[in-house]
Amino acid sequence: MNRLITYIFLIILIILLIFGFDKLTTYKQSQLPGTNEQYYKIVSLPIPDTLSIFGDEMPLDIFYVKESLDRELSVNTYWHSSTLQIIKRANRWFPLFDSILSDNGIPSDFKYLAVIESGLMNVTSPAGAVGYWQFLKGTAKDYDLEINKEVDERYNVIKATEAACSYFMDSYEKFGNWTLVAAAYNAGNRGITKQMERQKSGSYYDLLLSDETSRYIYRIAALKIIFEKPELYGFYIEEDEIYPAIPTHKVIIEDEVKDLADFAKLNGVSYKILKYFNPWLRQNYLKNRKKKTYEILIPDAPFNMTHESIILNQNGISTIN
Repeated sequence: MNRLITYIFLIILIILLIFGFDKLTTYKQSQLPGTNEQYYKIVSLPIPDTLSIFGDEMPLDIFYVKESLDRELSVNTYWHSSTLQIIKRANRWFPLFDSILSDNGIPSDFKYLAVIESGLMNVTSPAGAVGYWQFLKGTAKDYDLEINKEVDERYNVIKATEAACSYFMDSYEKFGNWTLVAAAYNAGNRGITKQMERQKSGSYYDLLLSDETSRYIYRIAALKIIFEKPELYGFYIEEDEIYPAIPTHKVIIEDEVKDLADFAKLNGVSYKILKYFNPWLRQNYLKNRKKKTYEILIPDAPFNMTHESIILNQNGISTIN
């Protein structure tokens, strides 16, 4: 009889342990937004008590400011595939942006503006805006970016970032406020000025603007929050999963390059790699009739080896002199 009671007690204990562990696992797994676990659930996201953006304090005590930030946190957290890729990509480009922004006296938060403009990719919008900073042709030329059949420096990440900094500084001279500068990048200086005069207000947070511009600063702020504390918002990325920065060296060109594929081969890279690091070269040649000086980036070893040369070198034969 005692043995039977013992067996029954053990069975009950096992059942309790199984169900208790299951509930514990359910709770733990459900706390990670964006997981593919069986017990996945949507959770509301933490909003910081205070937040500084562009060096200005965001007035989260205003209900529509807090709710607007909440909206963008939800959108960018639960749009997993896009945000995850951007976090990985940022490791390659943010150090460059931070350096150029700092050199020009621009708050480092402006790198998140590039994130919402392009997703940190050299893309072209339906309106014809190009590159990481999404310059339209006219504005790009105003800031000394070369655009012609052979060259489009909107695709040159270094020169485009420097041009964006010049734009920001010109806007800051007008507004004296970095948040308005960022908003004006979306709506235009004249657009923001017009609304400030019409609504008799000098604060972005008091202005009634178009839906896109109204969301613009909150999107930047949401990405800053997620990037600074990714695990709090469900993004768990190992060190070896982020995209590494690739060191490069410059090759100075002052004359014609008849065939960029031949030029690539002479420099130990494939044509594809050459165009990846120099997307501003828009043809497979560079006539350079004005004999301008261009800097072409070539990745350092071992990144500068073509797939063919890597295979051959493993066999002890080099195809690159």
